[in-house]
Amino acid sequence: MKIIPVIDLKDGVVVHARQGLRDQYQPINTKLCQSSDIYQVIEAFMGFYNFDKIYIADLNAITQQGDHERLITEVVTCFPHLTFWIDSGYQRVKKYPDNHLPVLGSESYSDETVLELKDFNNRFILSLDYSMTGELGAKSLFYRQDLWPDSIIIMTLSRVGSHQGPDLVKLNEFCRGYPDKQFIAAGGIRNADDLHALKQAGVKQALIASALHSGAISREDIQIL
Repeated sequence: MKIIPVIDLKDGVVVHARQGLRDQYQPINTKLCQSSDIYQVIEAFMGFYNFDKIYIADLNAITQQGDHERLITEVVTCFPHLTFWIDSGYQRVKKYPDNHLPVLGSESYSDETVLELKDFNNRFILSLDYSMTGELGAKSLFYRQDLWPDSIIIMTLSRVGSHQGPDLVKLNEFCRGYPDKQFIAAGGIRNADDLHALKQAGVKQALIASALHSGAISREDIQIL
């Protein structure tokens, strides 16, 4: 089980994501890091464990209220030994640094634009996004396997920062239904027990923020997994 720390960027600072209610997100101030500066948050993550990947969500770009393109480019350049998974909303293919892998979320695409994913030649992470009421964005993406890369995030936004636990039912269904794909859990992961349950379901990677910031998942937990 590989843990990938999550950074949510909004208005220039790192915020605490809760249940997809993005207008209510506040700058972080946690046990792990008292600063909402992205550089200090990355250093705190790296001081906690020797992670090799970090996921960044540019919430301004996702909600079409500006973006953090310059800041993210600087961060990716500053940490060349890390691989960054970057969700910056709707994206067209372009040349990315070797350590920058775009995350393309279903919520940022429509059925009219979904074929643009083919332009990325499978060099991206797909995020299938769910709200409390169901699928977000391009409905066809949830069954068009010809558009799927090898790695797919199952993002349950209503569980993000909620301590409700991951959506094991949905993740089990995907792992059983598409055994040739690597599914990544996102949303609601509380502790090591949740990680063990995900591992048993066949999930090999998980996106986590709150449980790292609070200390609910320890360095020892990650080492054991």
